[in-house]
Amino acid sequence: MSQEDEDAAVPRVLIVDDHPLFRSGLKAALESTGGTDVVAEAATAAEALEAVARQIPDVVVMDLALPDASGIDVTRQLSALHPGLPVLMLTMSDDDGSLLAALQAGARGYLVKGAGAGEVLHAVRTVAAGGAVFGPQTAQRLTALLREGRRHDAEQLFPALTAREAEVLELIARGLDNHRIARQLVLSEKTVRNHVTHIFDKLQVTTRAEAVARARDAGLGDED
Repeated sequence: MSQEDEDAAVPRVLIVDDHPLFRSGLKAALESTGGTDVVAEAATAAEALEAVARQIPDVVVMDLALPDASGIDVTRQLSALHPGLPVLMLTMSDDDGSLLAALQAGARGYLVKGAGAGEVLHAVRTVAAGGAVFGPQTAQRLTALLREGRRHDAEQLFPALTAREAEVLELIARGLDNHRIARQLVLSEKTVRNHVTHIFDKLQVTTRAEAVARARDAGLGDED
């Protein structure tokens, strides 16, 4: 293989994460073997969309939690704007709801932070070549989720939520506002607002619309 062919085979990567130290460490790890070329970094959803348009990377390594939007929302936008662009989720979130939502948005891979540099490098090169990659435990859970079907209980999909928060999320996904949720669950509106705040924190979203999208992507919110 010529040097030109070798250079062409090296995936050009965009890293999207709001933590500068993590981006720096991941960049160093990915480039240490010459197996990838990190052409850009982004800390926000807006920066990510701009960087993709400017650099046209081969792979986007995406965190789930960004300051201005969810990584899942960004993945969904990239799928629409740049069909075929592989997105590899690399995140702290290890719940079934995040996994399902990422796949629904068009992600090609899903790894949990803590994966070794070799595993991440292999995942980047695999998705760049058109494959799909999931960590061993994630793959087992995905198989179980597909076998059981799309519809699941909110508590199982989002285990970080309490039982009451799961109830509230289900009702949010159905389109109920805080007043109607309070009436249905016989709670004060202040209590419902507190639950909603905790749900946003745990799902790493900033708006009600993002929470609804995450929940519905995971199969919640269907009317009886």
